Amino acid sequence: MDGVPGRREGRPRDTPALYRAPTAGDLLVPCHSRPDSVSSVTTSPLERAGLRPRVDKVLAGFLATQRARLLEIDPALDEVADTVAAFVLGGGKRLRPAFAYWGFRGAGGVDSDEVVAAVSALEFVQASALIHDDLMDRSDTRRGEPSVHRRFEARHIGAGWRGDPAGFGDSSAVLLGDLALVWSDEMLHGSGLPLADLARARPVFDQMRTEVTVGQFLDVLTQATADTSVERAGKVARYKSAKYTVERPLLLGAALAGGGADVFAAYAAFGLPLGEAFQLRDDVLGVFGDPAQTGKPAGDDLREGKRTYLVASAFSALDEPARAELDAALGDPELDDSGVEHLRAVIRDCGALAATEERIDVLSAEALAALRQAPIEDEARGVLAALAEASTRRSV
Repeated sequence: MDGVPGRREGRPRDTPALYRAPTAGDLLVPCHSRPDSVSSVTTSPLERAGLRPRVDKVLAGFLATQRARLLEIDPALDEVADTVAAFVLGGGKRLRPAFAYWGFRGAGGVDSDEVVAAVSALEFVQASALIHDDLMDRSDTRRGEPSVHRRFEARHIGAGWRGDPAGFGDSSAVLLGDLALVWSDEMLHGSGLPLADLARARPVFDQMRTEVTVGQFLDVLTQATADTSVERAGKVARYKSAKYTVERPLLLGAALAGGGADVFAAYAAFGLPLGEAFQLRDDVLGVFGDPAQTGKPAGDDLREGKRTYLVASAFSALDEPARAELDAALGDPELDDSGVEHLRAVIRDCGALAATEERIDVLSAEALAALRQAPIEDEARGVLAALAEASTRRSV
């Protein structure tokens, strides 16, 4: 990891915010009222510094401004504004902004409305990735609601428009996912932070978006080639999710704060194994999770044929007849509940589930060991440790 310039002196306000939606005073929590000193063990780490409601409010303000801009172009874009707003505001734990914010605080950054706006841009990167992921996986739902391509397909059918409804839905999802990625850039650079801070953060932000995009391609390629190796599954998990969930947000926060090379190295040592553990937990939930928690039908990852670390571990543990059976059933969209339960039993009984849980524990321990040695502020260290526990156990 390349080093970054040392911590700056002072915070010149040389970059005006590009949005103050609808009025900034109404949407942002005042600095003096933020509960930075909250220490109750019952407080979610995502609520420390009042962060989650602050992120929600700044996202709502940004989206209100974008809605007005879209409606100036054409009233038909109201559905686009509604859909992106529903997707961004209708769920999500704000985990990526939390890692970025506490990465910033750990590197010595001082809390401000502007930095909350900057880290909130990560939610649009996440929205873009999920919209495109649902399309590629042909997922019907996201967080218990219709996925974006299904929503626009249904609108086409309901309106009785010409052409192929599914094609219209697919095209809409591609464009809305792209729009969310464009807005991530606009939100970061319209946050009001000084230009010098944004210039330091830019390489991290760009690298993160490249990694998640090529990681998604590797996922598609892995399914097409039926690669069942643990090595390939680990690489997909690393680049599709792990880096942009934890490591890159931490490094983005460090860059915004002007953290030094030692902070960058510590955050990488903490963030990468933790991000991989987070993705492995996601893999387990994709097969064994409760739909009420995941927002997707039980066993959806099996129907989609995802070659995750969990599945790759099963392939490596099974004998040839059992591997052939698993391979034949993976990716069958007609797999019923009994078929899902049978594959769950195969994965569980061959030891793949236990091996994945053990890997999660090893990665989590590695991450926490690195965090204990990190040269960062103590309050941030404590919150980051709580975020690590919550993200790998999914208690937030």
